[in-house]
Amino acid sequence: MSVSRNELYSLGLGDHDRLNKELGGGIPPGSIILVEGDYGAGKSAISQRFTYGLCEEGHEVTYLSTELTVGSFLDQMHSLSYDSVDHILNEELLFLHADVSDGNTFSGEEAGDRKQLLKRLMEAEVMWEADVIIIDTFDAILRNDPKFEALVRQNDERQAALEIISFFRDVISRGQCIMLTVDPSTLDEEAIGPFRAIADVFLELEMVEVGNDTRRQISVLRFAGMGEQVGDSIGYSVRSGTGIVIESRSVA
Repeated sequence: MSVSRNELYSLGLGDHDRLNKELGGGIPPGSIILVEGDYGAGKSAISQRFTYGLCEEGHEVTYLSTELTVGSFLDQMHSLSYDSVDHILNEELLFLHADVSDGNTFSGEEAGDRKQLLKRLMEAEVMWEADVIIIDTFDAILRNDPKFEALVRQNDERQAALEIISFFRDVISRGQCIMLTVDPSTLDEEAIGPFRAIADVFLELEMVEVGNDTRRQISVLRFAGMGEQVGDSIGYSVRSGTGIVIESRSVA
């Protein structure tokens, strides 16, 4: 289900958590969403919450994972009460696994055929047909792409990033959204800087020490095209059997 330019892609689940409300009513169409966080910060959980809520609202989502197979993805979604089997069967959700650990191939490729991941990604037309395309984790694609690796060795990461961004801009010009999760500790500033610069929505997931507790928070560094007011810091937790739970909010 597409939306007009002045509408938002609602993240839904208003009776389950307050995430959609805290983010101003949804994500603006035609935007790039960058979600940064170190290992274990909750990037996949947030991506899965976005995916489930969007599908529940009638939007079509493509979810590309570099870590999960379809079985482990469905298991993880089920553990968070985001059961997505019906969404996949009804073709509202397209799940893809990019196996970058063995021969740098997408699943289904011959193990020894080390093709350019980014090129294959951009040529996989079916994955770009959804309203929202989520790539979790995008840094793994970059780090394991031979062309990108070669440009890194030539200290030309920025040029490689700009080529990818040009493709992304073509996609979002049709009103679709692209969400990228990135572990910033795995990429140089030259590689990640251009993606930070062009992101319409820039969220940073952090683990914050409060007394003896470690709390998770979403820092909203940028949110262009927002609906209602968006908090600058949103506390949350990830609970088995419940999913994302919003804990607190502070507005600058």
